[in-house]
Amino acid sequence: MNKALLSLLHLTDPNLPIGGFSHSAGLETYTQQGLVKDTASAKEFVVQMLSQNLQYTDAAFVSLVYEAASKNDLQKILFLDAECTAVKLPKEMRIASNKLGIRLMKIFQPLNKSELIDSYAKAIKSQKAVGHYCIAFGLYSQALNIPKPDALSGFYYNAAVGFVTNAVKLVPLSQQSGQEILFSVQDLIAELTQQTLIPDEDLIGLCCSGFDIKSMQHEKLYSRLYMS
Repeated sequence: MNKALLSLLHLTDPNLPIGGFSHSAGLETYTQQGLVKDTASAKEFVVQMLSQNLQYTDAAFVSLVYEAASKNDLQKILFLDAECTAVKLPKEMRIASNKLGIRLMKIFQPLNKSELIDSYAKAIKSQKAVGHYCIAFGLYSQALNIPKPDALSGFYYNAAVGFVTNAVKLVPLSQQSGQEILFSVQDLIAELTQQTLIPDEDLIGLCCSGFDIKSMQHEKLYSRLYMS
C-alpha cells in the first residue's frame, strides 16, 4: 500500500470540504460575457489558466514552498506567503485563496503533526502571514512525504477538475464534454509539472492580465453564483 499516494488522493480530492465549489476564478465573468460558451472555449480557458496563470503563480508557490519546507525554512515560507498576496491583484482571488488555505489547514493540522506547519499557523494567527491555499498545499505535500512531481501533478489536476466542473454548470456543458476536456489536458499537466519542478522565481506573477480583469469585473456582476 502506497501511503503517499493515498495522502495525495486525500489532499487533492475535489470533494474535500474546503469550499472550492464556491469559487470560479473569474470563469463566471467569462460565461456571462459570452466568451466561454461551448466545449472549445471552455477547454481554452482551462488550458490558458493552467499554463499562463497557475504555472507562474500558485503552482510555482507550491513547488517553492515544498523546497523551503524540506529545509525547515519558515522565513522563506513567510516570504512566499507575502509574495503570493502581492501577485493576486483581484481582491476576490486573495480572499478565496485565504479561505481555501485556512480551511485546508483546519482539516489537516489535527491529523498531521508538524512543528513547521504549527509555526506557520501561529504566524497566520498573529497576522504575520495570510495562509494561502497554495502555501498550505505545498507544506502538507512535503509533510505527508508526497513526491514533489506527484504533488504538482495533483495540484494542476485538482485545478483543472475545478475549472471543468464550473464550466459544466455555467456554460452549461454535458458531463461527457467535461470529461473530454480533462482527458485532453493530461499531456499539458505532465509538461507543466516538469516545468514547475524548479520554477524561475523571477517569473513569479507573470500571468495574463485578462484573468485578473475578469476576476475584478466579477465583483460587479449583477447576479453571481460564485464568490469569485
